[in-house]
Order: sequence, then structure tokens, then C-alpha cells
Amino acid sequence: MAPGRSLRPVCGGGGSAGGVAASAGGVVRARSRRVRGARVPEARGKGHGVRRGGGREDAQHGGVRQGGGGPFAARARRRRSAGGAAGKWLTGPFNLTSCFTLYLDEGAEILASQDMNHWPLIAPLPSYGRGRDEPGPRYINFIGGSNLTDVIITGKNGTINGQGQVWWDKFHAKELKSTRGHLLELLHSNNIIISNVTFINAPYWNLHPTYCTNVTISGVTILAPLNSPNTDGIDPDSSSQVKIEDCYIVSGDDCVAVKSGWDEYGIRFNMPSQHIVIRRLTCISPTSAMIALGSEMSGGIRDVRAEDSVAINTESAVRVKSGAGRGGFVRDIFVRGLSLHTMKWVFWMTGNYGQHPDNTSNPNAMPEVTGINYSDVFAENVTMAGRMEGIPNDPYTGICISNVTARLAPGAMELQWNCTNVKGVTSDVSPKPCPELGAEGKPCAFPEEELVIGPPELPKCSY
Repeated sequence: MAPGRSLRPVCGGGGSAGGVAASAGGVVRARSRRVRGARVPEARGKGHGVRRGGGREDAQHGGVRQGGGGPFAARARRRRSAGGAAGKWLTGPFNLTSCFTLYLDEGAEILASQDMNHWPLIAPLPSYGRGRDEPGPRYINFIGGSNLTDVIITGKNGTINGQGQVWWDKFHAKELKSTRGHLLELLHSNNIIISNVTFINAPYWNLHPTYCTNVTISGVTILAPLNSPNTDGIDPDSSSQVKIEDCYIVSGDDCVAVKSGWDEYGIRFNMPSQHIVIRRLTCISPTSAMIALGSEMSGGIRDVRAEDSVAINTESAVRVKSGAGRGGFVRDIFVRGLSLHTMKWVFWMTGNYGQHPDNTSNPNAMPEVTGINYSDVFAENVTMAGRMEGIPNDPYTGICISNVTARLAPGAMELQWNCTNVKGVTSDVSPKPCPELGAEGKPCAFPEEELVIGPPELPKCSY
């Protein structure tokens, strides 16, 4: 199968949908489990194997070798037993299809080909206008799909390995003329569940649901070296009804970054990211944020709810990133229940991001940043409590911070709050905030109604 070709589903009796299994037998098991109330098949009645013409396990040497029929091929077969040894499967980029399960058994590992001939160039996203790092097209994503519905990626903590070192080396050596591909990117898709899988060593961003609705990412582990470039964990982009929960992320960039397009391209595309829940996240990222809002936010970001999360040795907690020329908005952001350990900044908002896709950006397109709420935050070993920088003549407004304790690290900054072009209120915050964030004595808001994300049960598919 050529790079980027779709894997075809096989539907079993009763209209059940097809799937792909990464296991020694190369087939799926018919079982089901639950992810936060939604019935999620671990694998569907019939499925696809990964042996024929694709990556195969080298059982003698414990390594991997690639088959001769193309970078990835699939076939359908019945599983003969409930068991099956783990294996490593080497493949080039491939697409998923609707009504489809990609299932990874315990110990199974899908490895991305390091042969760049398997990674053709594709068009840039319309909300970005070009590749994020370089003008023009971008490299294909390792796992992709467009206009899909009812897709599951799950298993028993099997691994999807982007083998990104070759890409990082070429990036640092300035040898790449196009932007690296993401480990997984789904476009214009609905009812997506990603659970109980480990993603490692992405060439670029790890999980990039874009123009999607009803996305659940649960129980996922994402790992990348702390010095790897741009290995964001989960980046919902112009997507709605997204739930991210119980995830563990170690990254060379933001653990979660909510985006919605870049400058005039994002303004024109006009698709916000909204109605997003992030909870029980654990993040380690010494150079970036636990959760970033932006900087590509030109289509708007609203109604993001983050709670009950932990950051360790991370540069900042929930960071707002924007700048003149971005346009768009960041509004109605609600954060509570953070536990932060070794932080450079507890609170960081900046309007100083200056990267633009081209010279046609409108410098007068100012972002609106308002209604940012933080409550119930404990931080220790902190260098600086707050770095709050809006934009001259376009201040960030409606900031609320309540019930916050930040214990300082040895050698912490003498000035604990640096506030420019921001307006807001605080209550029960230590160290004492800057005058721009006046003490009002009221707790900050957090919506109590539950967001409905995804159907209670995925529908059965027929062909």
C-alpha cells in the first residue's frame, strides 16, 4: 500500500465495523470496555492484520524488518485464539477510514519508517496557509485520515513510535525544506476515541485533531525527549467537544496546546476551538507549558475547562500566547485544582508572539483575550509567580485568580509579579499580586454543568 493510502475496513455479522490489530496473530479480538461511560470496543468483530506485505517481527533477532509489498499492507482474517505474542511492525505513513478500530496488543509496537521516500509532501492546512516551520507544503503525517466518523485507536498500552530522531537531527541541522509531519492528524472527523495507547518520539506534534468534533483522548501516554523540538503532546486545532483526561505527557514542547489557525488564514477559515475539557493531566515539560492557548489562535478559542491536573518541572501552567496580527480571541477559560512542582512561572500570559506565515498579516488584527479564570492552585519551588504581558492598547481583561499559594524556590526572583497591559481581580493569592490585579475577595468562576462530548455508544456501521 502506498504512503497515505487508506486501510479498508471489513464489517462482520450484525453490521459491526472493521479494525486493525497490531499483534502476532495480526487480527482483532471482539471485546468491549468503557471509557467514562461510553462503550468502547477494544476491537471489532472482524479486522485487519499487519503481516502481509508490511512490517513483520524478526523473531530470531527480536528486531523488525520491512516486508516487500509496500510500507504497510493489511488483510482480514479471523483470530484463532485469545492470545498472541507481542511484535514490532515497521511501516510508512498510512490513513485510517471510518467505522474503524486500530488495536494494539500489549507489547505491540508500530514503528514509523525512517526512509524519507515514504513521506511525500501534502498541502498545508487552509487555516495555516503554509507549513508551520517552512513555507509551502508539509510532510505527510504518519497516521492520517479525513472526513471520518467513528474511529477508535486503542489497545493494551501498545506503542506507536514515530522514530523522530532522524527528523529532529535534520531540523537542527537546517536540512529540512518542508515542515515535519505529525504522528497522528485527523481532519474534518467526528466521533474519535483514542485510549490506552502510548505514543513516543513523534517527528513533530503528537496528536493533532483538526476541524474535528466529539473527540475523546483518555488514558494515553505520550513520551518524547525533553530536548526534542516541537513535540507537543495533544493539540486540538479548530475542534469542538474535545475531552482529554487521564493522560501522562513528557514533552519537548507544550503538553497540550489548543489552537485555531494562524493569522489571516485562521481569521479567514474562522473555525474556533471550543467546548474542551482537560482533566487529570500529568505533564513534564521544562521548556514549555502544561496547557497552552495559542499562539495560533486566529479562529478563536473559547470555553476551555481544565482541572485536577499536575505539572512537574514544567516552565508554566496554563499559558495564553498571542500577538499583534493574530486576530481571533481567547475567552471563557476556566482552570482549577492544579498541583505544580518546580515551575518557572505559575501564571504566564504573553502578547509578544511575533511569528507570522508571510508578509500579508495585518498588524492591526488584535486578539481579544478576556474571561481567564484560575482557582485552587498550589505551586512549590517557583521562580516567579506571575508574568502577565498583554498588548499595548489591547490589554488582556477579565482575569480572575483566587485561592492560590506559590511557594518560592531558593534564588527566586525578587519581583514576583510583572504585569503590563492586563486587568483583573484576585482573592486569597500569595505572593501578593500586582496592582493591575486588584483584590476583590471573590472566588473565580468554574462552570458546574457537564459538557456532553461524543455519543454514549458508537453506532454500528454497514457497507
